[in-house]
Amino acid sequence: MSLEERIRALLIGLPLSEKRMFGGITFLLNGNMLCCASKKGLMVRVGKDAEPQALANPMAKRCDGAGHPMPGFISIEPDGISRDETLANWLEMALTYVGTLPPKTEKFRIKPPRSTRKKA
Repeated sequence: MSLEERIRALLIGLPLSEKRMFGGITFLLNGNMLCCASKKGLMVRVGKDAEPQALANPMAKRCDGAGHPMPGFISIEPDGISRDETLANWLEMALTYVGTLPPKTEKFRIKPPRSTRKKA
């Protein structure tokens, strides 16, 4: 069973949506990023307050996005989520934080009309 399938099975019944982001499948709870499953492992959003507790796990490290730290986001190596119990623990930590965030509404980006070149 793939990591994405395992996450779906553990989070069944929650108002989740999925998006391709960060090189994998990102799961959103009420529009807020919860976690991302990729070949590199799992990225979870635990919030700044829970970050020290999460980083106490030897399989966890702080996420770096485009060369800068992402506070509150933790990356877990595949070996650190090989058992459903440990995966469930990480997801529970993410749910504890993301569940406190207000729902996001989908933003639709309106593309500006193509500019026309002025003739000289």
